[in-house]
Amino acid sequence: MAGTEHLTVRHEGATLVLTLNRPEAKNALSLPMLVGLYDGWLEADADDTVRSVVLTGAGTAFCAGMDLKALAGGGMVGEHYRDRLKADPDLHWKAMLRHHRPRKPVIAAVEGHCVAGGTEILQGTDIRVAGESATFGLFEVRRGLFPIGGSTVRLQRQIPRTHALEMLLTGRPYSAREAGGIGLVGHVVPDGTALAHALEIAERINACGPLAVEAVKASVYETAEMTEADGLAAELERGWPVFDTADAKEGARAFAEKRPPVYKRA
Repeated sequence: MAGTEHLTVRHEGATLVLTLNRPEAKNALSLPMLVGLYDGWLEADADDTVRSVVLTGAGTAFCAGMDLKALAGGGMVGEHYRDRLKADPDLHWKAMLRHHRPRKPVIAAVEGHCVAGGTEILQGTDIRVAGESATFGLFEVRRGLFPIGGSTVRLQRQIPRTHALEMLLTGRPYSAREAGGIGLVGHVVPDGTALAHALEIAERINACGPLAVEAVKASVYETAEMTEADGLAAELERGWPVFDTADAKEGARAFAEKRPPVYKRA
């Protein structure tokens, strides 16, 4: 399994759980964390036993964004990973889901601070669960910075533009309830239960046909910016082959026989 000193990896059945593990710094982004994240996405894509991914944070925060203290001091924790960045200068953007989209569904389980780079990573996830005391926001403009992790492009496509612009231009914090109200997160749950709730959603996904799940996710993103006519044509091209798979036949048999299906990605 992948993993670094700032990113832990474990399997919960068919779910790969990636945990941002730098609680003393509210899981602020570091080189070890970014390397571990990217390796985790690759592991999920490559391992056919993995059907979903849950991303969460250790301690009392999800992710407080870039390590501004290290940035101000001119150095980042984990300089021994610098060779990975030299080999792939795009690695950090892939880790933050700016330039990489995992094939498997990614569910975010958020407790505490999910701000700046944390909110940017969040926008690359598919389903989002937040504890009721979680805090969201894009604080970059308050620091004289730019939210270059994709937020000026993605946020307005995920929530109403007026809310996106307010979040981007004021840099103010948003409560979990407010984030839920504007559609940034899908579930607001009691504090301390976000991970458990995310794993429940993952289990529901894991019980479905994996080829169908991956094709549905791909179709949603592929057709997002297409015209309806082009999108419907692309949907047929992506979805029709699923009906000819062994998994589809197994799903039909299991339904007829009133039993749980056993899918084999075939």
